[in-house]
Amino acid sequence: MKTPVSFISPPSNLPDEKRMFRKNIIVKSRQEGEIIDLTPEVKAAVRESGVCEGLVHIFVRHSTAALTTIEYETGVLSDLQRALAVLAPETATYAHDSRWGDGNGRSHVKAALVGPSLTVPVAGGELMCGTWQQIVLLELDVNAGRERTIVCTVTGE
Repeated sequence: MKTPVSFISPPSNLPDEKRMFRKNIIVKSRQEGEIIDLTPEVKAAVRESGVCEGLVHIFVRHSTAALTTIEYETGVLSDLQRALAVLAPETATYAHDSRWGDGNGRSHVKAALVGPSLTVPVAGGELMCGTWQQIVLLELDVNAGRERTIVCTVTGE
């Protein structure tokens, strides 16, 4: 699948060195609770942007998925999944489910608690993530097996 890429003209009041670069990252999930490491794709977008000093903002365009950073290690990934299950348990009654009948009320609640976006500093053309810190997409929808679009915007110079 071809990934859409766009270059956006900087506002006229910024020096010519300032730039903005946008790229969509497309991933396909398999199941509820899946945690997908996006770090390689975000690093590639930063390199492609040519920005050396600035910020990368990542935003997932879906209300039942979320973005965060975490150590991408099976134990802590399992801990995160368990913690989210406690905060929005499968056995609870959700008004969303009553209204829409799609059974993913807990998915919306989990996504709202974690959030749809993340901003990471860029220095020397590289993400400033810590050694054990990866950027991840949380697939929270009970109706997983979905294509997810993550908008990656790099700004700086």
